[in-house]
Amino acid sequence: MRSSILIVDDSPAIIHLVSGILEDYHLIFALDGEEALEKVKTNNSIDLVLLDIEMPNKNGYEVIKELKNNPATENIPVIFLTVKDDIHEETKGFELGAVDYIKKPINSSILKARVSTHVNLRLAKLFIENQNEILENKVMQRTREIIFTRDITIDAMMSLLEIRDVESGQHIKRTQLYVGELCNYLAKHSVYSDQLTKEKIYNIYKTAPLHDIGKVGIPDRILLKPGKLTPEEFELMKKHTTFAIDAFSNVSERLGENNFLSIAREIAGTHHEKWNGRGYPFGLRGTQIPLSGRVMALADVYDALVSKRVYKEAFSHERSKEIILSEKGSQFDPVIVDAFCDIEDKFHQIHMEHLASEKSKYEELL
Repeated sequence: MRSSILIVDDSPAIIHLVSGILEDYHLIFALDGEEALEKVKTNNSIDLVLLDIEMPNKNGYEVIKELKNNPATENIPVIFLTVKDDIHEETKGFELGAVDYIKKPINSSILKARVSTHVNLRLAKLFIENQNEILENKVMQRTREIIFTRDITIDAMMSLLEIRDVESGQHIKRTQLYVGELCNYLAKHSVYSDQLTKEKIYNIYKTAPLHDIGKVGIPDRILLKPGKLTPEEFELMKKHTTFAIDAFSNVSERLGENNFLSIAREIAGTHHEKWNGRGYPFGLRGTQIPLSGRVMALADVYDALVSKRVYKEAFSHERSKEIILSEKGSQFDPVIVDAFCDIEDKFHQIHMEHLASEKSKYEELL
């Protein structure tokens, strides 16, 4: 397919001359600036404009200004054709965005060479842009596939844990919602706003369901025990955090470290650490505990308090809030406790909606 060139000149003789020199191209003509702009609008495949400066209605400088101010035409190369032999005029043309300047009378060899050069540069640029677009589309498609695969993997891992412990399924869904609400609030209303970027909130929210994934390594006699665990059993139960840390570390060694895996390891490994340093598995204190783990800790405990377990009845929202407040500055980060108090209604709403949903499903089975 031949490249398209728009020739703009108020002299029919010049147009005839240039047409003969550039007969190998697809040529479009305009006799003044207004007509030139109209031709550009109706031809979206123009590769080059040869533009006279002195014309009626709109001169060449006015035309190039409009072309360069329009995102749809700003990248079309413009070569000025002029009888003016003035360095200031030539400089003005380049400042307005022209790529070249050819003086009249026109030398056919110079015109052919310069047109060929700028048309080829234009085609090369379009080719690169097209290749970049193809590459970007491939990257986007690959990214969507990776995200989809990751989400399916998370669902599969959660299903595996739910098979071991039925109560874990709804607990995972609720705690993920609590974590999302806390992170979004902290990002807007706390000293942690700088840490909680959109990307980090997204990764915390997506990895929150993995916080207890290490429990797949805990024996059923301990994981499903209806009564209180013995000290020895509790020591083994605590290992679910290090089981998860080891698993995510092994994956990172094979795939390379990334934010998603890093936060998954933080949440699964540190959500039982305490602000006062008396938690496990490492006895981290205060801000030594990753923010993701501190947020997960409160969400995890709240859900455990308001939910019925084989070893306890459910506490009310108000009683659960009192317990969390009593642990402010000891088990929990004070800033996160304050955030919880500010949005406690959202926590209560999430719990009640899921409670109603579970009741409805149970009634359907009767």
